[in-house]
Amino acid sequence: MSTVLDALGSALRDLFSLRVLWVVVWPMLVALLLWLVLGVTFWGTFSGWITQGLDAIGIQTWLAELEPAWIAHGIQALLHLMLFVPLVMLTALVITALFGMPALIRVVAGRDYPELRRENGGGLVGSLWNAVVAIALFAALWLVTLPLWLIGVGVIVPFVAAAYLNQRLFRYDAIAEHASAEEMAALFRSERTGWWGLGLLTGLLQFVPLLNLLGPVFAALAFIHFGLGRLNQRRRSAA
Repeated sequence: MSTVLDALGSALRDLFSLRVLWVVVWPMLVALLLWLVLGVTFWGTFSGWITQGLDAIGIQTWLAELEPAWIAHGIQALLHLMLFVPLVMLTALVITALFGMPALIRVVAGRDYPELRRENGGGLVGSLWNAVVAIALFAALWLVTLPLWLIGVGVIVPFVAAAYLNQRLFRYDAIAEHASAEEMAALFRSERTGWWGLGLLTGLLQFVPLLNLLGPVFAALAFIHFGLGRLNQRRRSAA
């Protein structure tokens, strides 16, 4: 557990350095702009899907009968926002994992692990495939667990889903440049508890307004520190 907390502490230290701040900003801006364009372009389609979903669970009928009408419109607008914000956050996470990680790895490895040998066990294709699998399983987890919301257990689903997504999305890229393929597989197995612990703790940040804007990069830094630290220890033990 101490290594997880050490990684979080190191990530917090690095978060506000000048070289990291830009990586904090641009993935969020790109994700926000992307979904604003898509939302404006396909507003009718998205609204139709939301209306169909509400109708399927009986809420749309209740909204149609609600008086005064502005309350119903306000609730519908809030539901649109509740869908929009997670989409922006999810997109920012993926952008950070795919395109922001190299810059963050240079910061962390250059200062804390300058002598750690690069084995390049992963690559861009592997990173893309890992992201696709992570998002697909994340979406499947949400769909499969939808009935749990009807019995009140669904409140834990966002936290479990965020933990899974973070650990699956960031662990690969955190060590792909420095570890060999064999070392990556071994670390994924032996450090499973640590990866999931980091996933859960960094995932919780995504549910705190304003602080969640820092979430993607904070998670990336934490996973880099944890992954490179464990890789470094593994090699020293084997030497």
